[in-house]
Amino acid sequence: MLIDTHVHLDPYSQKEIEEILCRATNEDVKIVISAGTTLDSSKKNIEYSKIFPQFFTGVGIHPMDLIEPFSEKHDNELRDLIRNHEKVIVMSEIGLDYLPDMPDRAWQFNAFRKQISIARDFKLPIIFHSREAHRDCFRVLKEEKAYEVGGVMHYFQGSLYDAQAAIDSGFYISIARPLFRIDELQDVVKNISLDHIVIETDSAPQPFKKNRENWTEPRHLRSILLKISELKDLSTQEVEETIFENTKKLLSKRWKSIESTFV
Repeated sequence: MLIDTHVHLDPYSQKEIEEILCRATNEDVKIVISAGTTLDSSKKNIEYSKIFPQFFTGVGIHPMDLIEPFSEKHDNELRDLIRNHEKVIVMSEIGLDYLPDMPDRAWQFNAFRKQISIARDFKLPIIFHSREAHRDCFRVLKEEKAYEVGGVMHYFQGSLYDAQAAIDSGFYISIARPLFRIDELQDVVKNISLDHIVIETDSAPQPFKKNRENWTEPRHLRSILLKISELKDLSTQEVEETIFENTKKLLSKRWKSIESTFV
């Protein structure tokens, strides 16, 4: 059984999600975790989680989506979402983004720290975003004791040094489709223990791709697993079983709610 640890399905219609999940099930992807990027998208994901048994969710405010400083109101709303909905199983997606024209870095730092605090209070794993900001992300995670809950460095595309820094911080490395095109990432996968890897597709609408069939979906998760198996010269079964166990450990505090969907 495969678990897609990070998708963004909330922009789709209910009908489209039904079709996406059906295609995923045909490839043995039984669970998806859809990340929030704003309060509204977090709430929408929660509503979809009530409709689809295999649909779980994260809540959080993405650094790219900060339109104002993170406030007590944001803090209280996120806490209420976690407190009132058992299918919220991760704090996601939070972090830092240093691309040009991103929100004020002081806003980003404050939001990141406050959301780590929320995750620690509710014992939720943290799924963090880092773009051109790895050193600061690792520093904040350490300062805010994020290792107490652990989590995932999402959509990893960094160096072996970055991977080891994340692992040393108590986090898994999440591998997605960039594995097929980035040689350095393939070297990272070859050189780190399989025990530190989970997988994702980061699926979201991709209207820039003219052919709808080429949009990334959870159904592509197995191809990522097969590539990891090839790179590490291990059987597909061993890779699948180990990554499943890694994901189970990651989500251990919320595993009972997940297990009820497939037992």
